[in-house]
Amino acid sequence: SENCSFIWLCIVSNFFVSTTPLIRYFLCILQVLGFDWKNCGPPDAPAVLKTLTMSPDPISIPGDLTASASGSTAVELGAPLSLNVTLEKEVAGFWVKVPCLDEVGSCHYKDACDILSQLIPPGQDCPEPLHTYGLPCHCPFKAGSYTLPQSIFYLPNIDLPYWLTNGDYRVQGVLGSQGKELGCLKVTLSIHSD
Repeated sequence: SENCSFIWLCIVSNFFVSTTPLIRYFLCILQVLGFDWKNCGPPDAPAVLKTLTMSPDPISIPGDLTASASGSTAVELGAPLSLNVTLEKEVAGFWVKVPCLDEVGSCHYKDACDILSQLIPPGQDCPEPLHTYGLPCHCPFKAGSYTLPQSIFYLPNIDLPYWLTNGDYRVQGVLGSQGKELGCLKVTLSIHSD
C-alpha cells in the first residue's frame, strides 16, 4: 500500500518546500511538533495512505528528516487531478480557516498533476530517493501499491508568510477527479519558529 502515500508526499512536501520561497516575507528556523495524520475519506475511498512515519519529533527546518510511507490506489490517478486544501489554525481555543493567500492556505488547485510537472519538469529524473526506489513523480500514477522505505531527506530553510509561524495547525487535502473524491488526508502539527 504505497501509491497514495507517495503521491501525498510528492504533492505536499514538494509544494511547501518548492513554492513557498515565492512568498518573500522572512526566513526563519522552524520546528514541527506533534505531527499526526489520518485518512479522512470514506472506507471505500480508492486512494489511501497506509503508513507514514517521520522523525525526529520535533522536526527542525533546516535539518534532516527521516521518513517512510506506504499507500495504494484502486484507480489510476491522472490529469486533471484536483486538490482541495483546507488549512486551519487554532486561535484562542477555536479553529479558524486560513484563507488562500498567494496560493498558500485553504486553496483549490485544479490540477495537482500540473503542479508536479512545474516542480519536476517532464523528462527529468525523479529526485532521490524516489528515483532509487523506482517511484514515479508525474501523472498518471497507475493503480496499485507503492512503498517508500525509510529514507533521509534534507529540509532547507523555507520562506514562510508571517501567518504560518508559531501555532497549532490542521491541514486537510482531498484528491478528486471528474467530481469524485478519490482520497482524503488530514494532518495535524504545531509549528514553532526561532
